[in-house]
Amino acid sequence: MQKIKSLMTRQGPKSPQESLSDLSPVENIRIPSKEELREMREQPIDPQAEQEIINSIEDVYFSNDSFDIVQHELEKLPPVLNLQEIEEYRDKLKKQQAAVSKKVADLILEKQPSYVKELDRVTSLQANLQLGAVICTNARRQLGFAKEDFTQASLGLLANQRKRQLLTGLLKSLRTIKTLQRTDVRLSEMLEEEDYPGAIQLCLECQKAASTFKHYSCISELNSKLQDTLEQIEEQLDVALSKTCKSFDINHYTKVQQAYTLLGKTQTAMDQLHMHFTQAIHNTVFQVVLGYVELCAGNADTKFQKMQYKDLCTHITLDSYIPCLSDLCKALWEVMLSYHRTMEWHEEHDNEETVPASDGSSTDGTEESNFDRSYVKKKLEHGLTRIWQDVQLKAKAYLLGTDMSNFKYDDFIFVLDVISRLMQVGEEFCGSKSEVLQESIKKQSVNYFKNYHRTRLEELRMFLENETWELCPVKSNFSIVQLHEFKFMGQSRSPSVSPSKHASTASTATMSLFEQYHNGGNPFEMQTDSKDDETEDVLASNGYESDELEKCAYQDYDSDSDVPEELKRDYVDEQTGDAPVKSVSRDTLRSRKKSDYSLNKVNAPILTNTTLNVIRLVGKYMQMMNILKPIAFDVIHCMSQLFDYYLYAVYTFFGRNDMQVPNPSVSVPGKEQSTSRQTTVCSYESSGLGLISSRLRTTLNRIQEGLIDLEAAPETTGSHVAGEERKEKVPSPHLSQLVVLTASGTLYGLAERVVATESLVFLAEQFECLQPHLDTMIPAAKKPFLQQFYSQTVSTTSELRKPIYWIVAAKAIDYEQMLLLMAGVKWDIKEIMSQHNIYVDVLLKEFEQFNKRLGDVSRQVCIPLPVSNVLWEHCIRLANRTLVEGYANVKKCSNEGRALMQLDFQQFLMKLEKLTDIRPIPDKEFVETYIKAYYLTENDMEQFIKNHREYSTKQLTNLVSVCLGSHINKKARQKLLAAIDDIDRPKR
Repeated sequence: MQKIKSLMTRQGPKSPQESLSDLSPVENIRIPSKEELREMREQPIDPQAEQEIINSIEDVYFSNDSFDIVQHELEKLPPVLNLQEIEEYRDKLKKQQAAVSKKVADLILEKQPSYVKELDRVTSLQANLQLGAVICTNARRQLGFAKEDFTQASLGLLANQRKRQLLTGLLKSLRTIKTLQRTDVRLSEMLEEEDYPGAIQLCLECQKAASTFKHYSCISELNSKLQDTLEQIEEQLDVALSKTCKSFDINHYTKVQQAYTLLGKTQTAMDQLHMHFTQAIHNTVFQVVLGYVELCAGNADTKFQKMQYKDLCTHITLDSYIPCLSDLCKALWEVMLSYHRTMEWHEEHDNEETVPASDGSSTDGTEESNFDRSYVKKKLEHGLTRIWQDVQLKAKAYLLGTDMSNFKYDDFIFVLDVISRLMQVGEEFCGSKSEVLQESIKKQSVNYFKNYHRTRLEELRMFLENETWELCPVKSNFSIVQLHEFKFMGQSRSPSVSPSKHASTASTATMSLFEQYHNGGNPFEMQTDSKDDETEDVLASNGYESDELEKCAYQDYDSDSDVPEELKRDYVDEQTGDAPVKSVSRDTLRSRKKSDYSLNKVNAPILTNTTLNVIRLVGKYMQMMNILKPIAFDVIHCMSQLFDYYLYAVYTFFGRNDMQVPNPSVSVPGKEQSTSRQTTVCSYESSGLGLISSRLRTTLNRIQEGLIDLEAAPETTGSHVAGEERKEKVPSPHLSQLVVLTASGTLYGLAERVVATESLVFLAEQFECLQPHLDTMIPAAKKPFLQQFYSQTVSTTSELRKPIYWIVAAKAIDYEQMLLLMAGVKWDIKEIMSQHNIYVDVLLKEFEQFNKRLGDVSRQVCIPLPVSNVLWEHCIRLANRTLVEGYANVKKCSNEGRALMQLDFQQFLMKLEKLTDIRPIPDKEFVETYIKAYYLTENDMEQFIKNHREYSTKQLTNLVSVCLGSHINKKARQKLLAAIDDIDRPKR
């Protein structure tokens, strides 16, 4: 039934017979006859009703052929049979069968024409096949004839020709294969010649050719061999790339880059290059340090090779530290220079490749090339910082691996200069401020400088205690910039240029180190030679023999020429009149030129060996500060201590009034023998001369409290804190026993005093010149310290002249003798005298003798004009005050006696003005006012006492007692004496 249903659906071209034959045996039990079929066909049945009947057939009837219809219907029968129901069910099945049969018959009749037509085609095909069989038989017969007639020789000829052609092609292929097999020899030669692009090109061509003949079995082995060779070339190419890290060669690097371009591994090459640079830095510094460590160890112990670099650096000895550092920096410079030149190479080639690419022939290739160039550029730029960071870390490990606190100064400055140069390289290399190196070198510098400064202060004390204060003969054009320590101030601070070679390198001042040493050389090589090139020429050979002007200034002259005579003779001696002169005009000329010579001393400054040593120390400190700006304040503070100690030493040696001065006019009872500085100051102040200013006194107090260790003794013990404080101080210096300050023949050591004081003034002048430079170096927050140092200390040095030269002035002239002579004069005379007293001539003779001795000293040491002015001012002031003191000792005095006093003083002034240029005469009014006070009335005297407190109680009392004693009563005298006592009470 399934087949019937399928047939009904497809309406296939089957005949009724064929359709019936397809039915199962069960279905063939009752086949309607033609008449029945006709009858059924003739019966009018509604197609829709017929289709409903067919649809009412159970699905099981349309199943497979093994379905048993009878068994199925029997199983459906109920247990109790009902004939009527069975007949009704039978009639239903008959209707279904009739409907199916009618449907099948209609389909058979419908397809009958197609069946007939198809049968005709089959018949026609059978006829054609029979004709084809006849034709094939005839063809085979004809082919047999052709085979018999065609000769085998002709076919053999054709076969041989074809075989020949095949063999010719095979021979050509074999030759190519033979050539391929021999390329390994040529590749080896090209690799030895470092022709990497050519080797890769050849290898790639061989691989391409090998792929053409891959059908040969021998080629597979050759292809594998070529691949191995290509990998070997890449390995050698990587080794060649690593060589450029230490010594860059343009041709070599160009070949390497071309080779990587052929391989299509430009980016890989750049990654490898950075790895090689990092490895090169590590290997280079390790080998340099290892070489020195093993050399100093002196044995073949290999334990150093297994150490870490940081640990290895701790085994460097002090002797080998600087050479190793220099070689280390040289090696690192070579690596950085190679990297810098690598970047230059890529920049140049990028520019060259951009121009042809603008033609735009291959868009894809250009985009890929641009991407590679962009990658390489970024990689190189990022690598700058990384490379420099590696360099800093290696240098840091080396710097901190050794304690440099005991290094010599020049060695430490060498280290600073090398590191400064290395930091300059870093700044030019990648714009880095080298914080790692700065921190490392600052740590070492603070440690070193603390010990160095302490040692230098002790050395300065030793110098001062052994200084004989003799003139150090320097040339007239001496300047501190001529000293080796100050060479750095005469040039721009470019560590690559030796100071002595600065002039020759002026044209390259704007060039970077990488530009200067692009084609060779090393900025760290010149460092070891710089000291040899920097020579000093500041000392006059053989004590000024090479300088004619200085020779004339310090040696006796025996010629008549005016200028040398002027230079030979000191201005003090020229004005005494004692020396023979040839004419008034010549003497006037000398007097006119006096100040120039005195001030300039033929431009030769007055300084000692100790002064020169302090200046050198200042230069060294400034060198260190110039290189290490972070510790600039500490260095400047230590520089100020050097100056403070020198100033304090000069004051202690020559400015203290520790010995009794035979001068009753200015001495204070009970205070002349005091040895303390405070008592000395009081002694000076009591003179009324204002020798120690409040600013100078404050400065000396500050130095003594902050720098001087007054308790320096081996047995002194104290707390740890006190010990730490004392560690920062220096014991007070002591004057050398070779320096004699008590001999009257040398004006009580005037030459030594001049040299000491004026060398201090010269040192202060040098500090003044250095102030702008120091001001730029010190941090802004610390500038008040520098300003205070200059305003409170440096500027006070010239004030030391007064107390130092006052001691000479107080001893150079015998003021006691003058007082004794004045005491012997009778002042209560009755007539006016026309002749002055003998004590005036004695005093003038003392001044002439002082002038002569001053001239003798000036031949040994030139006395500058400010010094001579201070000396003369002190002597004149002391003489005038001695005159007042002598007049105050008078017991009786008449008006004629007062006139004699004025006559004596005027005579003294007239003669004195011929001896000195000082105008006005110091304390002239002091004497004249006192003499004129003898003529005052009682009321005027009271006002005089209140207004003139510069006079002592004794002097004022004498005025009241002697001058007014006979004119006023006892009560008025007591009133004036009480006024004097009121004035004197605050002083006490």
